[in-house]
Amino acid sequence: MIRLENVSKVYHTAQGPREIFRDINLVVNKGERVGILGRNGAGKSTLVRLISGAERPTSGRIVRDMSVSWPIAFSGGFHQRLSGKDNLRFICRIYGIDYRTRLEFVERFSELGPYIDEPVGVYSSGMRAKLAFAISMVVDFDCYLIDEVMAVGDERFREKCEIELFQKRKDRAMIIISHSNRYIQQHCNRFVILEDGNLEEYEDSESARMAYKRLIKRAAKIEMKRQHEVEKAKKKARLALMEQEGALQTSA
Repeated sequence: MIRLENVSKVYHTAQGPREIFRDINLVVNKGERVGILGRNGAGKSTLVRLISGAERPTSGRIVRDMSVSWPIAFSGGFHQRLSGKDNLRFICRIYGIDYRTRLEFVERFSELGPYIDEPVGVYSSGMRAKLAFAISMVVDFDCYLIDEVMAVGDERFREKCEIELFQKRKDRAMIIISHSNRYIQQHCNRFVILEDGNLEEYEDSESARMAYKRLIKRAAKIEMKRQHEVEKAKKKARLALMEQEGALQTSA
């Protein structure tokens, strides 16, 4: 089980404190697939980092009674000067795994060929993502954190990822973060929306879909209004500047 108990997260920025979450609660049991929908900037990736343990909450606590993965396909933890093979060796050592028993799988799945022996720093973003996904499958976790993972590679590679993650590990718990309603509907049996620092769960995928659709429409209207106000302010500033320049020319 994973439990979030009254979790809040605040970042201190140059513009002052920015609250991401406010006393959120969530329970994830073994075998459940929890889909969390949210707009860009809602705090989805921050939530994944908190659950994984990469960051600590400002207040509240997160209880993990089962093993939790890092965000699947996350490549930010690679050592850029080490080869793909050496990064695999390092991660396996941390988790007490003999990397030689996993090397063949990573080489085959990542499709990197001879680049597996090259420094990760010379990889393209796609190559890093493929290696990251392959290494993510090496450790056997009770719960997998998935943050828009299927953006990895081309369609054929994404299909391979789907089989490896969702079919071969169908008995595992998963927390799937996305802004794609269809992706969440396809893979989850619980549905949650993250908005304005709060989590709200819905009974079924259709209820979540409709609520998310309303949220997106409301956000679009607010953004249009904001842009309109910005344009009005810019126009007013231009007129004021023109009047000032006219007054200066008259006095001259």
